[in-house]
Amino acid sequence: MKIAVVGIGVAGSYLLSRLRDEHTVEGFEMASPSRYYPMCAWGTSRNVMKNFAKNVGLNFDDYLLHTGREMIVDLGGELYPIRLKGLCTFDKKRFEEDLIKDCNVKFNVRVKSIPNGYDLIIDSTGFNRSLLPKIENQYYIPTIEYRVKFKDPPFDDFYIKPFRGLSGYLWFFPLGDRIYHVGAGDYFKRHCKAVEEFVKKYNGEVLMKVGRPVRITPPQYCQPFYNGAVVGVGEAIGTVYPMLGEGIIPSLYSAEALIENLEDLEKYRRTILKIFKPYNTVFQFIQKGLTGKLDLKKDWILLFKIYLHMRFREERYGTQARIRDFYKVVSAAWRKMKTSRNQSSTIESSELS
Repeated sequence: MKIAVVGIGVAGSYLLSRLRDEHTVEGFEMASPSRYYPMCAWGTSRNVMKNFAKNVGLNFDDYLLHTGREMIVDLGGELYPIRLKGLCTFDKKRFEEDLIKDCNVKFNVRVKSIPNGYDLIIDSTGFNRSLLPKIENQYYIPTIEYRVKFKDPPFDDFYIKPFRGLSGYLWFFPLGDRIYHVGAGDYFKRHCKAVEEFVKKYNGEVLMKVGRPVRITPPQYCQPFYNGAVVGVGEAIGTVYPMLGEGIIPSLYSAEALIENLEDLEKYRRTILKIFKPYNTVFQFIQKGLTGKLDLKKDWILLFKIYLHMRFREERYGTQARIRDFYKVVSAAWRKMKTSRNQSSTIESSELS
């Protein structure tokens, strides 16, 4: 087949490397090689990524930057540690560069319409979803991330601080040599202020700033996955894990599903829906939180289903999953949300009187 891959992020670059031996494959990327920088915290599970790297003849350990011991979750009045089981940061930029090293890629090319002369066009343009029909009623999280150097880092391992109401979180991920990715995503757009305050508080030197929205609408609501000769992968079809905003491994799962079903896109659609079915429950839980309809006393079953999903996939997520950890983190954010609403109601009542 003659295949075009539009968008050379992790899914696009992986597909180029996997398909080039059996097909004629061309890649298109709107950024230049010198300006391209993956907007991502670069956190993933070493347990799973080593297998994807092996598929394309790479050794994932060559790209490791930091392997975590614990994730510190800032609950406001308490720093709560969660044990890790393979969560790491890796040099995603160099990894993607090595994936496409011997591939035919055209940079500085923005593909705005479906190109002619290809048997298949893969839309791996992430949030933009440039070549597939637009999605209605989608949910997304605006994010910003700084690459920061600290003379005296406040933490030596992974750290996150959830926003009130489970609408997002601030992250602090080690990259080695006292350099960190400090970023945040928040549905209610408190992310920019949070990152600025964190970097200022700990006297960080900002080396780079990047930002973009992240789609958290799951595949079930991101259809169609294909339209004529165009088929989507990764975030373009909603493979980001809604609770964490994690998209590297899910994007690669979708890429492998496409490789196995290149000539049967309907089977690919069914495969994607099956793989990512658990994301529907996660999205329902997050959606309730964002719309103020979450009640842990009534919606505990949703949280329990999410816990079970992650409990039996600890190697996949690189973190220990315990029900007490889930409940403590979620209930803390929920209590802060309820307190905030009660304070707002009191202020409103006072103003009316």
